[in-house]
Amino acid sequence: MEPQKPRRVHLMDELRGVLIIGISLYHLLYDLAVIFPVGIPWMFSDWMNGIRNAMAGSLIVISGISCHYARSNLRRGLRTFGLGMVLTLVTGLVIPSQFILFGILHFFGSMMMLYALLEPVLKRIPTLPGLVGAALLFLLTWPIYSGFIRVLGVTVYLPGFLYNQPLLYPLGFACAGISSADYYPLMPWGFLFLAGSFFGRWVRAGKLPELCYQSHLPRLAWIGSHTMVIYLVHQPVIYGVLTLIFH
Repeated sequence: MEPQKPRRVHLMDELRGVLIIGISLYHLLYDLAVIFPVGIPWMFSDWMNGIRNAMAGSLIVISGISCHYARSNLRRGLRTFGLGMVLTLVTGLVIPSQFILFGILHFFGSMMMLYALLEPVLKRIPTLPGLVGAALLFLLTWPIYSGFIRVLGVTVYLPGFLYNQPLLYPLGFACAGISSADYYPLMPWGFLFLAGSFFGRWVRAGKLPELCYQSHLPRLAWIGSHTMVIYLVHQPVIYGVLTLIFH
């Protein structure tokens, strides 16, 4: 018998719709604050950064869950990473001040490919220990960009040579002279992706409340199911409209 087709998680599509709308609004404010002459003093406040991280983190968890619905995570990853490289080329040529070296699309593509390669090993890890372990590693490596990690409340400073290697920049080790306007390194965010992939086992098995599998806002779900297209298009549209307004 053929395996039963997993039920679509409509609530996840709807949540993606909310998140891509929120991210589009965030980028509108970012462009106004950084590129165009509009002062937004609270744009980079702690609470605004927290909102940005919450939105991006939610999308990362959902992407991890989606690994259980993809036909080929390797192809999916190659395609997504390729789109990230297109953004690298475009920003480098058109908006050098907003150059994206390793942004969220590079991150998604890398993690999808890593998941595809590590899937045989990951399948051997029980769901709950895997989920808890990945979440703890995310918290452990959260401050890695600043040169340290926290183990049981103790600050452990990492060797300085790790932060002078350009090739380690995608892993989360900052490097002098290298920057990216959109930066989501594999640590700590990759562990959040893996936590989503472990949680995705329960999602695919239909173990969430029935509410999650029911459709509530079809138009919002439609937006959520076209997140990639909207992500690629919204910034050029926003930048173009703002350019017409201010110049």
